[in-house]
Amino acid sequence: MAEMISINFSEPVALFPLPGVVLLPHTALPLHIFEPRYRQMIRHALDGSTSSGVRPIAIASISPSAKMAQRNPPLRSVVCVAHIVQHRSLPDGRFDIVVQGLCRASIDRLDEPEGQRLYREAILRPIEDPTLAVPGLKKMRSEMRSLLSGLRFQRMESARAVLSWIERKELSHQAALELVAFALVKDEELRYQILSEGDAFERAKIIWADLHKTDRFIAKAELQLAKKAPRGVSWN
Repeated sequence: MAEMISINFSEPVALFPLPGVVLLPHTALPLHIFEPRYRQMIRHALDGSTSSGVRPIAIASISPSAKMAQRNPPLRSVVCVAHIVQHRSLPDGRFDIVVQGLCRASIDRLDEPEGQRLYREAILRPIEDPTLAVPGLKKMRSEMRSLLSGLRFQRMESARAVLSWIERKELSHQAALELVAFALVKDEELRYQILSEGDAFERAKIIWADLHKTDRFIAKAELQLAKKAPRGVSWN
C-alpha cells in the first residue's frame, strides 16, 4: 500500500504542476511527459532510485489566480506526493509514466528552477498520519457501498468499477474512500478540498455529500425523462 513507502521530507521534492488535475493518495494517474523541464525531472527521479523505489515527485495544483501561459504559475499549497510505478522511455526523450499517490503534504518552501535544474522543487510537510485509525470510516464505507449498489449509480460504469474496489476487504477504509473520490467526484475545487483536508473523516463527509448530490441529480433527470416519455413507454 502507499503508506508503506518511506519519504524523506528533509529533502526537496520535485514539483509537477498540472492544470485541472488533483491526484489523491492510493490512486493512479497515467501521464505523457513532453516538456524538456519535466523530461529532466523524470530522468532525475528514475536515476535517483532508492531502496524504496524511485525518488518521489509531487503533483501540484495550479492556483486559480494563475494567468494563462505563465511558465511558472502560482501553486496551491497542498500537493499529493507520488511515485512512478510504471515508465516507458520514448526514442525522442519523452516519457509515458504512471504515478501513484502516496500522501498529502503542504509546501513549506518553494525553490524556483536554478542552475542546471529546469523544474521547481519544494520542502514539504505531511499534513496527516495515514497510519492512524479513524473512528467512523468503517460505517461511512458501508453506507457508500450501499449507495453505489443502488440502481441509479449502477447505471454508471465508473460507479460499478469503484464498487468492485470498495468491496475488497484487504483495502483499507482510507484507500477505499480515496478511490471513490478520485473516480466519482468530478468538480476540481471539491477534489482539491478533499486533498487539502487532513482529517480522514471530514474527507469522507465531503465525498458522501457529493455522492448524495449526484444521486439526487440522477433521480431528477430520470423523473424528467419519465414525464416526457410517451404513455406505456419506459426509457430505462
